[in-house]
Amino acid sequence: MKDIEQLNHSIIEFYDKLSSWEHAVVREKNFSLAQIHTIEVLGSHGAMRMKELADRLGITTGTLTVQIDKLVNAGFIARRPHESDRRSILVDLTDSGRHLYREHDDLHLALTQDITANLNKDERRILQLCLSKMNNEF
Repeated sequence: MKDIEQLNHSIIEFYDKLSSWEHAVVREKNFSLAQIHTIEVLGSHGAMRMKELADRLGITTGTLTVQIDKLVNAGFIARRPHESDRRSILVDLTDSGRHLYREHDDLHLALTQDITANLNKDERRILQLCLSKMNNEF
């Protein structure tokens, strides 16, 4: 098998395992994966316009509106007018939303610690460098 084919299979296997883990964690909390991803983006990047958030999530604004409505009703997200563009609405996490974000992010951190436990400092640095370069390709 060529190196690139082996790398391809390893990336797919890693994605499948990470996705399975993510689904299990989200299911335990009674959220959809889309809802948690919305919380993650806002937790990482702060308040943003609906269009920007939809673009980051790779969904339409119509689909996002349904997600945001559910998260607003659950008390995790609040809508507020944009300070300089009166036509725009910003969405941001509430205190409950920030708590949920930190809780979920802590689970990701624990997973990262677990799956990199057998890597030394240099291997972790190289992994970080490779992942950064790969992410920049998207």
